[in-house]
Amino acid sequence: MGVLGKILQCVQFVPAAVHSVEVLFAHKSGQEKREAALSLVGEAVGISGSFTDEPIADETKFKDGLGKIIDGVVQCLNASAWAKQKQQ
Repeated sequence: MGVLGKILQCVQFVPAAVHSVEVLFAHKSGQEKREAALSLVGEAVGISGSFTDEPIADETKFKDGLGKIIDGVVQCLNASAWAKQKQQ
């Protein structure tokens, strides 16, 4: 699997990770939840180290990009019926 495949694999895990973190860390701050989701997705797809034969050139930048994806998913969920169900 190349880098693009690994990125798509990361994206696929984000909604489930965000939901799981929200359930487990409901009373934590948004930043703490973001870090937990980032860690969960990172561990699930093995960000540390390498992507098959293609090492990540800059792990910090990769995690920053993944964090932006997580932020976007949270924004979409908060703007949806999901957020209203949670408030009830």
